[in-house]
Amino acid sequence: MTIHFPLLAAAETTEMLLLGLFAFLGLLVLVFFVFFARYFSLWLQAYMSNARIDPLSLIFMGLRQVNPRTIVDAKIMAMQAGVGTDPETGITTSRLEAHLLAGGDVPRVINAIVVAHRADIDLDFDRAAAIDLAGRDVLDAVRTSVYPKVIDCPDPSKSSKTTLSAVAKNGVELKIRARVTVRTNLSQLIGGATEETIIARVGEGIITSIGSSVDHLKVMENPDRISKAVLERGLDAHTAFEIVSIDIADIDIGENIGARLQADQAEADTRKAQALAEQRRANAVALEQEMKANVAENQAMVILAQAEVPLAMAQAFRDGNLQTAPQNGRQ
Repeated sequence: MTIHFPLLAAAETTEMLLLGLFAFLGLLVLVFFVFFARYFSLWLQAYMSNARIDPLSLIFMGLRQVNPRTIVDAKIMAMQAGVGTDPETGITTSRLEAHLLAGGDVPRVINAIVVAHRADIDLDFDRAAAIDLAGRDVLDAVRTSVYPKVIDCPDPSKSSKTTLSAVAKNGVELKIRARVTVRTNLSQLIGGATEETIIARVGEGIITSIGSSVDHLKVMENPDRISKAVLERGLDAHTAFEIVSIDIADIDIGENIGARLQADQAEADTRKAQALAEQRRANAVALEQEMKANVAENQAMVILAQAEVPLAMAQAFRDGNLQTAPQNGRQ
């Protein structure tokens, strides 16, 4: 009896290959079914919008815990707006996914790029993403570049004061409220100073300009002089904004601080003179008492001297040095 073992081994090998092939085909069917169930509508939407998203990329996004809907919508918006169409340097799927994984707001970045493109503002994806990751609102920054923003100086929402207080050289106080119109400077948005710096610089400039004025009436006659003087100082340097204009919204006369200071100085001089007079009076009283003490001392010395005269006469009698005067012409 002859047994053909090679034929049996070949049959087993063929069976194993067929099982492996069926398993692989089943896995492909399963992957296709999962993709069709979860991502087919997204892929079809991207395909119909010419967004160029690989079907496998959608599956890998799900595995990396990335929301594919966010990426697809962002890329469709960019493609429909005609921005970032370069496949190498434009708005690609991998760059969108990387920005989302870094914690960025992809839809807001795309909206900002579209608005900037419509307004003919140079803003690419890298700069917009950097601004977003820096914690700045990139869409609001672009909108502020298109539509300038008005800032109150001082800002009532951030300060308890509603007006700026400045004193002219004649001592009269002026209370001023200004409105600053600014637009975003995208080139200095990262690392540039914020609105608080603009408010502080404008307030300082207004106070300095009024303080250098000789008379408060000249300031009230022509408030535009203050705005021009402040603008010439270049207060928007190293800030995230560009100052368009500074307008004096309100100006009121406050207290006459110069007169009050003069009155306070006069009162202080009066008190000083009274103190000096009181000191001189006290010195005179002390000198008078000192003179009285000297008189009393001298009187005591006179009395002591008078008391020594009888003693001296008695001693002279005892010593025989004192002779009586002759009586009736006799010696």
